[in-house]
Amino acid sequence: MSADFLYGIEVVINGLMAGVLYALVALGFVLIYKASGIFNFAQGVMALFAALTLVGIMDGQIPFAHLINSIFGTEFHHFGWEVPALLAIALTVVVMVIFAWLVQRYVFRHLVGQEPIILFMATIGLAYFLEGVGDLMWGSEIKTIALGLPQGNARWFEDITSTLGDDSFFGFFVRKLDIVAALVAIVLVTALICFAQYTKQGRAMRAVADDHQAALSVGISLNFIWVLVWSLAGIVALVAGIMWGAKSGVQFSLSLIALKALPVLMLGGFTSIPGAIIGGLIIGVGEQLFEYTIGGPFLGGATENWFAYMLALLFLVFRPQGLFGEKIIERV
Repeated sequence: MSADFLYGIEVVINGLMAGVLYALVALGFVLIYKASGIFNFAQGVMALFAALTLVGIMDGQIPFAHLINSIFGTEFHHFGWEVPALLAIALTVVVMVIFAWLVQRYVFRHLVGQEPIILFMATIGLAYFLEGVGDLMWGSEIKTIALGLPQGNARWFEDITSTLGDDSFFGFFVRKLDIVAALVAIVLVTALICFAQYTKQGRAMRAVADDHQAALSVGISLNFIWVLVWSLAGIVALVAGIMWGAKSGVQFSLSLIALKALPVLMLGGFTSIPGAIIGGLIIGVGEQLFEYTIGGPFLGGATENWFAYMLALLFLVFRPQGLFGEKIIERV
């Protein structure tokens, strides 16, 4: 096989890996929107907050240390211990569950029955509030996630694939972290699907998604289901925050990954977990192939910044509900 063809396959593989990371963020949007009809603009900030909390717990950092020191004139920053990674992840999950309960108890419980735009604006306010709280709790400096996730190129994969072409082809360049992210995404999606299909709480969650009033009539607590959904979205945000934070550092620009999820949702649909995965893969492969074939040679590069939105715009014109979304029919 020619080197150009093999390099094209490499672009597709790396696009699939990038698409998995996009899909991880989109999953949180889908979970909340499907169960409650709320488009959660704060999902990206939740990923940032979860990653900041994980790093802070692992490093033994005192929450709100800068605020406490400013008020009392002290110089306390750390407790003096480090927390093992698995325990820190478990504690971060607890924090995200508490956050889910607080959001339901003090925000969305009082907005039941409001117009969707009101709920959407509430999530925008929640995003900025959570970003500010994250800054106060853990500081604004760039942090690294020391979970031992592999970095660099997967040399074994490069060595194996180098035999596919001639001397001008040196093998597929694939990052180890991207492979780990793909495996984690597969496990996470499988767990979510099994939870929704085979557990009592999962079936209740699906019932609420289908019809709130019917779910209420059979004794399903909407408050419990919405706390559960926000908790699951928080766990998904934690996974996305770990993967993106390990890739580019835990910094406040991490909250902008929510913008990358929007084209994914437009392609896959706002109510489909498989759609989020397929949409992420399409966006990842599409933007990489476009950059490789057209963007780099003819447009000067950097087309990844806008190609996904152009593709999503085409879907909005011809299929607004996305590939897997439910078609909405209104009778007037």
